[in-house]
Amino acid sequence: MLRMLVFSLVMLAMSLPANAADKLTVLLDWFVNPDHAALIVARERGMYEQAGLEVELVPPADPSAPPRLVAAGQADLAISYQPQLHVQIDEGLPLMRVGTLAETPLNSLVVLQSSGIDSIADLKGKTVGFSVGGFEDAVLGAMLKTAGLSLDDVKLVNINFALSPSLITGNVDAVIGAFRNFELNQLDIEGHPGKAFYPEENGVPVYDELILVAHKDRTSDARLRRFLDVTEEATLWLTNHPDAAWGLFVKAHPDLDNELNRRAWLDTLPRLAKRPAALDTGRYDRFGHFMKASGLIREVAPVDGLAVELAPVQ
Repeated sequence: MLRMLVFSLVMLAMSLPANAADKLTVLLDWFVNPDHAALIVARERGMYEQAGLEVELVPPADPSAPPRLVAAGQADLAISYQPQLHVQIDEGLPLMRVGTLAETPLNSLVVLQSSGIDSIADLKGKTVGFSVGGFEDAVLGAMLKTAGLSLDDVKLVNINFALSPSLITGNVDAVIGAFRNFELNQLDIEGHPGKAFYPEENGVPVYDELILVAHKDRTSDARLRRFLDVTEEATLWLTNHPDAAWGLFVKAHPDLDNELNRRAWLDTLPRLAKRPAALDTGRYDRFGHFMKASGLIREVAPVDGLAVELAPVQ
């Protein structure tokens, strides 16, 4: 009888599904690109799966929607931007930064090398293209101030994300909001090499470009820290093995196997956060004050009201 009971229990156990992985939905900020290197590598190497996570990476139909969907409880995590977070917290959205993907700004002010613009002071009287008003205006204004200029000294034109084409055709003399790992490479490939002026070197406090945000009431969810730990492991692996990592990336997304993305890949890797969970509170406080001084937010939120370093998994 005992043998039959043991046999029945064994057969029952064999018939049950294996322990289901914990599902986690991550909304991307844009279509898949080298900025998402760590997430793609972790997925393709089975690293999330080994940690008991089933991670779904979802490109957005509307790039502005992911943080709001997380705030509404419709996803677990969203890739966003530190400047955007300060604005959304000021608007009352229940969000919290829980991790970082790119720990330096990618945004830059770009001109063509052939333009004769060798310094920010040379922008006086020039036309500057932008895509997103507000933050880009504030960054440009701070950069111009270092050369004794203001926004009144340039002509601003909305070029609706046509950054490189607008420079190449001469419609504008400079563009603000160009990502240094993409637009500079695109210009060079097109035979019109560019020159970048970096905000963090010209009057703008350094900030985290790409961050991960969660609903503020869900920061105790252990899945989030497990996700960040795996992302850190993947980041270190692809830093040590960039060619092998690139192979995994384009195997998963063969449509991205081109010269622009190969160059962007190499320029992006040094920007990736080697400690995604780590939080620099001083950085967030300084940038909050910059955002207020620029008129982009009403009040500077305390750092613990918009960013957190999650406790390690025990």
